[in-house]
Amino acid sequence: MKVLVVGGGGREHAILRKLKESPQRPALYAAPGNGGISYDAVCVPIAATDVAAIVDFAAREGMDYVVVAPDDPLVLGMVDALAEKGIPAFGPSRAAAVIEGSKVFSKNLMKKYGIPTARYETFDSADAAERYVRQNTAWPLVVKADGLALGKGVLICEDEAAALAAVDEIMRCGKFGASGSRVVIEEFLTGPEVSVLCFTDGKTIVPMASSMDHKRALDGDRGLNTGGMGTVAPNPYYTGEIAAVCMETIFRPTVDAMNAEGRTFKGCLYFGLMLTPGGPKVIEYNCRFGDPETQVVLPLLESDLLAVMRATTDGTLAELDVKFSEKCAACVILASGGYPQQYEKGKAIAGLADGQLPEGGATVYHAGTARSADGALVTSGGRVLGVTAVADDLPGALAAAYKAADRIAFDGLYRRSDIGQRALLAIQNP
Repeated sequence: MKVLVVGGGGREHAILRKLKESPQRPALYAAPGNGGISYDAVCVPIAATDVAAIVDFAAREGMDYVVVAPDDPLVLGMVDALAEKGIPAFGPSRAAAVIEGSKVFSKNLMKKYGIPTARYETFDSADAAERYVRQNTAWPLVVKADGLALGKGVLICEDEAAALAAVDEIMRCGKFGASGSRVVIEEFLTGPEVSVLCFTDGKTIVPMASSMDHKRALDGDRGLNTGGMGTVAPNPYYTGEIAAVCMETIFRPTVDAMNAEGRTFKGCLYFGLMLTPGGPKVIEYNCRFGDPETQVVLPLLESDLLAVMRATTDGTLAELDVKFSEKCAACVILASGGYPQQYEKGKAIAGLADGQLPEGGATVYHAGTARSADGALVTSGGRVLGVTAVADDLPGALAAAYKAADRIAFDGLYRRSDIGQRALLAIQNP
């Protein structure tokens, strides 16, 4: 069986490594892949957003299944285009991917169907948005670009000046292009954040292990927002009782709402949640696996990922018993110095053999790596590697991940030293 994974980051590497474990023994391809992925799959130099070229390659090379991992090609309708060629794929249709592609759509969906979320207003005029900001009395306030913005379109504003600047930056200056033609302005929610990814075929919903991301660049949750500097799973704040509430008030109602709107969602539906004093509320939806949440969630999956993915496509998810380990996982991101702003590329990576640690003890997921002319691994992005370890408990997983990370080096390497500390405090003080 030939399987193509679209994308070239750490999330895609985690998906490929888990697919590699499938008893179906698929032949794996990645487009475009990266330096580390090239050890696990045949990399094809096609951009993930080039829908026509991806579909043409998949048809020409006889791909039996395609996993569309990133948000952009999903929103562009890659799954639909593949279906037109008779090629089954993992991921939502273009109509369903709008749940991430438009924050205005998702917020209005939640309001219409009574799904708990922050109070909000939407605007397609900068003047109207600024009038609303000036009338606001509760701070902070959150300003969000409507469309996809590489995870950087959400601005938390501490005061009126910051909120007005955010509106100007997004709507007038066009910082995020067409994605900022509309904005959502909403109340700032407080409480522990939880990420829950769910497999769904539009009928059955299977939540995966919960996780906790670390978005800020610096220790102590300081510094700029990033794509994620590390993750742990499961999230200790996400108890069985809270999971039951989320299924009843958020997960099932969301899938039902999308069906009612004629936008049946199949694939991985990501719920970014805030556990507020008033109960769990949705911060955001994603229409795909999160990054770097995938790097701690999939290592805990005990079932055949390929079988689960195909069941979401075929509508047969209820027939599978999808199992996750009771163990814990931790991922530490090794980034280029200067990330998420300016950073240098092309730095030689030491400590790895064939993309992995020869001593074992952890899995290295490649996000921003490339192969030089002589085959050596070099850095090619801001987030370079994700080092993930699994253990019986969270302290053990964190210790193993950091011990493994210590064996990897490249010029300018930066990492946070406190990944998982909030989770450990939650365990110690439930």
